[in-house]
Amino acid sequence: MVNKTILKKTEQLYEKLKLDLEYIELKEEDFIRISELSLFKIDEAVRGLKSLLTKFEFECAADEIYFFKNLKPLFISKFIYHSRVIDILTYLPSAGREAQLNYYRQEIEKLTLHHDNHIEFYSYYRRGAGYLDQKYFLRRMYDLKMSLPSGLYNYDENFTSSHDHLVAQILAHRETEIFINLKIEKLRQYGDHNAEAPTTLVWSESKVSLVELVYGLFQLSCFNGGNIELSEVIRFTEKTFNIDLGNYHKTIFEIRNRKQGPTKFLQMVNDHLVQHFNKMDDFQ
Repeated sequence: MVNKTILKKTEQLYEKLKLDLEYIELKEEDFIRISELSLFKIDEAVRGLKSLLTKFEFECAADEIYFFKNLKPLFISKFIYHSRVIDILTYLPSAGREAQLNYYRQEIEKLTLHHDNHIEFYSYYRRGAGYLDQKYFLRRMYDLKMSLPSGLYNYDENFTSSHDHLVAQILAHRETEIFINLKIEKLRQYGDHNAEAPTTLVWSESKVSLVELVYGLFQLSCFNGGNIELSEVIRFTEKTFNIDLGNYHKTIFEIRNRKQGPTKFLQMVNDHLVQHFNKMDDFQ
């Protein structure tokens, strides 16, 4: 029972962290500023998590494995990701489009190199394997014959298993790769004004309605299983429909505070679809 309480508290702590990070993204537009503020919130959450766990001993191995394989990496991956965003954007060259494209490609190569250096564990984790979980995700149970992180002895053994940090890196690198690829795509768009192929698919409702729709889907974790920032989803939407959604942060706050309700467009979609299905039934 105590185990389940710890796991539940951890999940609640992560849900609060996600809300805090989302609020920061809604208020700020600059990526570096977003990541700086996010790191403060993540640090606060990790310290809270550590205080819960440091002196706690799990009653069964399965719960401890679940914590270090599935829960703790969620927190640490966010810290790694936002730290990488700051580093990437801070050292981004200002020498023009081609220099920036090459810089971003080199960052992708770094992620690929990390993947290649840990290919066996990447394969193990992504296949959902579990036969080595007791060695990978239990504290003080690592095997010196395995490939272990060089900084293992610098870790707090009460808060760390041998491979939970590597899981966090995998999650963070996946998110970082998405971020970099969106930056590359944006540079390519700016560099070739003829790259946009004509399309017959045009968003003909209001921009506010599109923001409401995209934000609703984002909240349901419909994109990348929720492992993506709202700003990236917005930029992808803008590119897809060749539309400028402007200050979407302000739009979302306005949607939230609408007198007629925050889900005006989504409700209209729901009502129209139900009406359409009812009409189909009438003809059967």
